[in-house]
Amino acid sequence: MRLMSYQPRRAVLLSLALLAVQVCAASGAAVGSQSTSATGGQEAKPQASAPAAPSSPVVGLRTLPLVDPSRTIRLAGGRTEPRTLVTYVRYPAIGTAGTTDVQGAPAARAGGPYPLVVFGHGFAVTPRIYAHLLQRWTRAGYVVAAPVFPRSNANAPGGPDESDLVNQPADMSFVITRLLAASATATSPLAGLIDPAHIAVAGQSDGGVSALAVAYSRRFRDPRVRAAVIMSGAEMSGVGGFSFFPAGPPLLATQGTSDTSNEPRFTYAFFNAARHPKYLLRLIGAQHLPPYTREQPQLSIVERVTLAFLDGYLKRRSASLRRLVALGTVPGVASLLADP
Repeated sequence: MRLMSYQPRRAVLLSLALLAVQVCAASGAAVGSQSTSATGGQEAKPQASAPAAPSSPVVGLRTLPLVDPSRTIRLAGGRTEPRTLVTYVRYPAIGTAGTTDVQGAPAARAGGPYPLVVFGHGFAVTPRIYAHLLQRWTRAGYVVAAPVFPRSNANAPGGPDESDLVNQPADMSFVITRLLAASATATSPLAGLIDPAHIAVAGQSDGGVSALAVAYSRRFRDPRVRAAVIMSGAEMSGVGGFSFFPAGPPLLATQGTSDTSNEPRFTYAFFNAARHPKYLLRLIGAQHLPPYTREQPQLSIVERVTLAFLDGYLKRRSASLRRLVALGTVPGVASLLADP
């Protein structure tokens, strides 16, 4: 089924300044600071409620400053420094059930090793704004690593610079490498937590652009990636094109139909080009950022659909895949197209 290359575009920041305040207040347990990017468009009025998330284990948190000495960033005055990715790693932990982002909590190793999801944030924000979604994945039995991209985050020195987008796919692969090394090191607090055979990349907006390149571009494709969740993303230009090859990573694309920042046509273009298995979650009337941060019932729909997809392809739970269409179909709010 056909639905309709992307050049990096700066998000409109001022129109969602209030949203940043609201999200910070709603996710006080999360990490990092952020501003927001935004879009215009008319939001759909919720017409159905999503089921509440089940009770779940502790979400542990480790903050890792991962330094890649082979690459540098340029600062004001022409100075350079090694490329550093402050990475927030959430993992199933031991403690009082339901607590979230417990710094240094002991890992729940008995349930592991766990699949790894590396998540890329959007332009001019930090991973903090997505805390609810990332915590939900962790509570479901995933290690979730969210690096702060050093030049495009909200607090980047000199302000966010979207021209650094081309360097972010390599950032995500670097995080995979470093976390697998940590999991394989007996003295690491993450020892034994990660299943190296079951890795996914995910991202929203420019983070989705980056994740798509890691999964499918000729220049940046990482063969360790077994699934991709691309939220309001697009194909990146200048990376030698994309190869949606047979037996490539399964794809879940999500897209707000009223998104004016990363327009629906960009998602539809790479979805049409991708081989199956692939799935498209359309959020009717939704804009660019709210469905992934605080807007209900859209956020709950995104959470349950992404988890069913990840469970199906990283945990080999075929029953989860059979439920995808039902989970992603809410009249007037969301629809899901499946091409398994």
